[in-house]
Amino acid sequence: MQQNQAAPAEWKNYEDFASGIATNRLPASPALIGQTLQLNLPDFRLSLKALSLHRLQWQEQGARGGSGEDVYEAVEVAPDTFFIDLLQAARPQEALTLIVNLRSHRVLAVRCRVISADEAAGQPRVPQDFWVGSLGDDPALLSGPVPAPSRDLIGLRTFQTYSPEHTYEHSYLSSTRYAWQCLVGVQRGHGDVDLASYYKFDEDQYIFTFREFIIPVASVFFFNFASGRSTGKFLGLTGAGEIANNPAGAFMRLASRTEYPADAAPV
Repeated sequence: MQQNQAAPAEWKNYEDFASGIATNRLPASPALIGQTLQLNLPDFRLSLKALSLHRLQWQEQGARGGSGEDVYEAVEVAPDTFFIDLLQAARPQEALTLIVNLRSHRVLAVRCRVISADEAAGQPRVPQDFWVGSLGDDPALLSGPVPAPSRDLIGLRTFQTYSPEHTYEHSYLSSTRYAWQCLVGVQRGHGDVDLASYYKFDEDQYIFTFREFIIPVASVFFFNFASGRSTGKFLGLTGAGEIANNPAGAFMRLASRTEYPADAAPV
């Protein structure tokens, strides 16, 4: 499949950097097995029933509707908080990521979807949609902050070590852009500036997503600054044009913080 722009010489494909990038990822959790989660989101309602560690039943009510039994993974990324990544066979060009807190009943959903180069029209080939919602139907059970777009990460620089062969530096430049460079790994010496989004989920907890220009790939990560762990996934196209969804996870270390004057802050 056509990419958005010509890649520089020796630029790596998605599958090259994705290999081994889940080495430092937190393990899948069995805590949700046997439970049914009812998620209320602005455009749809989603029911999830975990059958085993990697299979669940889902049923969606809304404009698209649908149901199925598909592959998922749930990782407990903070106490009572789960990073749930769901692949739906009926929607092979998409992946749905859900951040669910069983205590506060707060939910954030992120959908990544691969589109054609013509539809992208020069923008990243894997756009993302965001929904803030709730767990269950009782508003009285909601507590804690409502997940919302955040500027808290702007000016931060972190080191992300996914494995002994994968270390990346991130610089969160503005509310819409971040910069990366590979310090250790097959992409060493490579870097770029890509589109990004940031949501605050709870204290010291953020969802960071990005959408690359050069290769068709997007990512969703849960940052837990209290534990120094980053848990996420990539959805994109391999060099052969096949859709791949790969887990990822890192030990995360804060490198520095840039303070901006009030009259010259990034967008």
